[in-house]
Amino acid sequence: MNKDIQFKTALKRLEEIIDKLEDNIEDLDELVKLFEEGSELVSICDNKLNNIESKIETITKKLNERSQTVNRGRNEE
Repeated sequence: MNKDIQFKTALKRLEEIIDKLEDNIEDLDELVKLFEEGSELVSICDNKLNNIESKIETITKKLNERSQTVNRGRNEE
């Protein structure tokens, strides 16, 4: 599975897999294959969301630090 897949693309494919699984697939091999692909996509999406969350936390922390620095500068004036 391509780990560089876009989040939106992975999510769409995951929805397609869920739809197929809900159609009561009778071929066990296809069922296992779809389940495996879905599991990989869930892992990829989870990693992407965790990375984004980490970036947002870093940005928020930097903004808060800058805001405190600006506020200290104003208080010193």
